[in-house]
Amino acid sequence: MIDSRAAIDPRAKIADGVAVGPFSVIGADVEIGEGTWIGPHVVINGPTRIGRYNKIYQFASLGDSPQDKKYAGEPTLLEIGDNNTIRECCTINRGTVQDVGATRIGNDNWIMAYVHIAHDCQVGNHTIFANNASLAGHVIVEDYAILGGFTLVHQFCRIGAHCFTAMNSVISKDVPPYVMVSGHMAEPHGLNTEGLRRRNMDADALKQLRHAYKVVYRSGNTVEQAAEALADLARQYEAVNRFITFIRESQRGIVR
Repeated sequence: MIDSRAAIDPRAKIADGVAVGPFSVIGADVEIGEGTWIGPHVVINGPTRIGRYNKIYQFASLGDSPQDKKYAGEPTLLEIGDNNTIRECCTINRGTVQDVGATRIGNDNWIMAYVHIAHDCQVGNHTIFANNASLAGHVIVEDYAILGGFTLVHQFCRIGAHCFTAMNSVISKDVPPYVMVSGHMAEPHGLNTEGLRRRNMDADALKQLRHAYKVVYRSGNTVEQAAEALADLARQYEAVNRFITFIRESQRGIVR
């Protein structure tokens, strides 16, 4: 299942059932879990750890040095979980010692062509990155987030769970969970209600989340005033609590 024309360093650790296409290059400090498929012309350098049953398409570049001028050759890491699809020409870099030292991708993510994920980004599970979405360094993307095509995210931003960014969104502040944004610069446009319904959010919880959104975005409140006004509701509904906790913890401020 490994093409004879692939170049694989003998020190790489390749599990049973891994397929590697022609002209792919796999470096010394790379581990690849069972059942992962790697197409032709893929380059994987290390230290990189890739889990099980991933699909990595042609011309992807994974685990190379971070695009950070402070990087001085330290042994940082890229970690990719299980069941991810990484399409053509994606670039995912290792971390830096100025942060956690690792870029991490969780499980069951769908990463389309030409996506860039920079150093020290932390991507959760079940996310979707449409074509040409790009993360600068140190970005956090939580579970079930969907980034539209050509979305650009500034370094150190946080993208909350279940949110949705429209194509060409330019994001320089944190996007709270469940929120839809679009524009340059990105502005909020309500809740991702369709996505939440598809994930079977309780109708009453969704109703209360809509109320929380209005308190934060349409009532003229400061973030702290909104959080105080919603404190009782947050104790009753986990979705509201998650929404308010994210807003209170934001270091960059939220899109408004």
